[in-house]
Amino acid sequence: MALVAIAVVAGVIVAGMALPFAGPSGLVVRDSIESFEDLPSEFRTPELPVQTRVYAADGTKIATVYEENRREVTIDRVAPVMRQAIVSIEDSRFYEHNGFDPRGLARAAVSNLGAGRVSQGGSTLTMQYVKNVLVTAASNKEEQASARADTITRKLREIRYAMALEKRLTKDEILERYLNISYFGANAYGVQTASLRYFSKPASDLTLLEAATLAGIVQQPSRFDPTRHPEQSQVRRDLVLTRMAELGYITEAQLTQAKDTPISTYLKPKVQYNGCTTSLAPYFCDYAVRQVRDMEAIGLTEADRESNWAAGGYRIYTTLDLKAQKAATDAVMEAIPAKDPSGKAMAITMVEPGTGNIQAMTQNRRWGTSGKGRTAFNYNVDSADGGTIGMQAGSTFKIFTLAAAFEKGLSPYSIINAPPRATIGGFTDCNSGGAEQWSGKNSTKSGRFDTFRGAAYSVNTYFVELERRAGLCNTVQTARKLGVHEASGDALPEVSSFTLGPAEVSPLTLAGAYAAISAHGMYCEPRVINRITDRSGRELEVPGPQCEQAISRNAADATAAVLTNVVDGNIPGRTGGAMSIGRDTTGKTGTTNSNAAVWFAGSTADLATAVWVGDPRGGYRYPLTHVTINGRYYNEVFGSSLPGPAWKRAMLGALEGRAPVKMDLQNQWGLKPARQAGTPALRLPKPVAPVAPNPGSSAQPGATNAPPPTVITGPQPPSPITGNQPQPFQAR
Repeated sequence: MALVAIAVVAGVIVAGMALPFAGPSGLVVRDSIESFEDLPSEFRTPELPVQTRVYAADGTKIATVYEENRREVTIDRVAPVMRQAIVSIEDSRFYEHNGFDPRGLARAAVSNLGAGRVSQGGSTLTMQYVKNVLVTAASNKEEQASARADTITRKLREIRYAMALEKRLTKDEILERYLNISYFGANAYGVQTASLRYFSKPASDLTLLEAATLAGIVQQPSRFDPTRHPEQSQVRRDLVLTRMAELGYITEAQLTQAKDTPISTYLKPKVQYNGCTTSLAPYFCDYAVRQVRDMEAIGLTEADRESNWAAGGYRIYTTLDLKAQKAATDAVMEAIPAKDPSGKAMAITMVEPGTGNIQAMTQNRRWGTSGKGRTAFNYNVDSADGGTIGMQAGSTFKIFTLAAAFEKGLSPYSIINAPPRATIGGFTDCNSGGAEQWSGKNSTKSGRFDTFRGAAYSVNTYFVELERRAGLCNTVQTARKLGVHEASGDALPEVSSFTLGPAEVSPLTLAGAYAAISAHGMYCEPRVINRITDRSGRELEVPGPQCEQAISRNAADATAAVLTNVVDGNIPGRTGGAMSIGRDTTGKTGTTNSNAAVWFAGSTADLATAVWVGDPRGGYRYPLTHVTINGRYYNEVFGSSLPGPAWKRAMLGALEGRAPVKMDLQNQWGLKPARQAGTPALRLPKPVAPVAPNPGSSAQPGATNAPPPTVITGPQPPSPITGNQPQPFQAR
């Protein structure tokens, strides 16, 4: 009890210099003793917030993320001179007291009274550790304020906990924890991070001068930051050195030589960035982090996930392929530089068929919230994942009509009359209701086509009629099964123009769907995380590839065969002819109304890629017409003129060094990829001149028995639309 009384009296003296207190000092002492005895002695020491690191698939670190920039180290990995320096300046009797040092408190009181201000602290190193723990563990601002408040109650609490802690831990264990929790300024928590921040070396390699500099920072981290205030930091360093000499840790000769050395001669600062901002794959990284923070592996409730994420220490191993990422980034930046005066944007996502692994994700912007050529919005993903509300997909959606038609058993050789303009009705949505008729025109060729030529020329009137025959609901459901959804989260529109791509989707969604076509109809939900370990190295439960047979192999493989002809077939004037990459590949252009957005999407057997080009300010307000991009003037930008070449460059770079994988297509019609089939191998009918529309005619030779569309030429009345696209909706 005598020791307690001395502690309280000393605490009252020190606290009283900073804060007045009411009543006679005797009453304060008496009340303080009672308060001290009521305090619990058990002190919990929670895990400290530390860095989380994000890695590419090959183990290369791509980002460090943290609430507090800290790397914990054991005491044996801290240079002895650093331990001596911190003890000398913060608590020279550290190895002699039991967590509370009344002599130190009294000495501080006398010093502060003489100075007329609080110039010297009376807390032991153990008490300082307790305070730091209470601040770090605070769950709200009120608790933080209480842990920092200059009150007798706070001082008593620190003394009580410090004495209890000294009974449980060794001195070296306490010192280790102190060095790991302390803040050293410049966003550096803990001695290891501070050593790397200021001297670009681990704490184990610190010299006398470096150790003294770090030890001097702890008292006032902002004031003694050597990168911001080198003069004040040097004065404080010299004080540490003097104290070390007084305690016998260094000689007078060492002291003199050290004081004569300017900080600038050994300071080697290295900024340690937080988050994905400076990552080589910032948009991929941000998407990955968002996915992890929402995983049950991190915590079952939202509150648990937030708390556990703040504590950090995770090692996140992603699906990122650095070679593919570089190829995609080079492609977008070459096509449209980040600060291009046009303001146009390009985004690329690459997905591996059969796993859903996202191998690359990039765009022609630098990560940032302000400045020309910068954005924090990810154009590749849905709005809920930090992206935009999506972009209309245009004719890239025609693959779902093909797949639905083949699923229904319609022959790829069936001929459909595709006039220049048409009004087509007779659609039924998934609620067995009627959908509005479509009125529109072709932007490319017109005539009589099978699926190969219809796809190669991207004929609108052909595909709207094919959609009617396959069934509107079947077509929409096929897209849904292949993972397609609106980027905003809304349901896909069940409209007659669905095959022309009025839905606003993300490149990630589209790349995932094209990957499924190349994977024989097996849709794998795009995934970005391979594995996660926590701070102890324990493997967390992370879902593997989530795959299911979404459509039949027959339908998928027939669709893939048709799409290979868009790129490598023997059809003159095909829209994807310039995108051949020397291996089996599907491909499809996409251009929306008024050239508001343009696309190219395609896939080999082992890599699917979707490329979007548009204007983030609004595609219809700033269309891709009469525009100069990267120094080149375009009367109109099409899927084949800008996103197509970028797709080709990205694919060639990503696949360089990989052995070509042949597409093994199995379907009831015996269709093979264009490159394997040879030229001419497909039984393609010769192109014919456009035919005059005949509303009363029967189905064309070779077509199915489905009733013909209603065809009208000449100016058409506007048809009902959904969303904000112009009417009538059409694509290329």
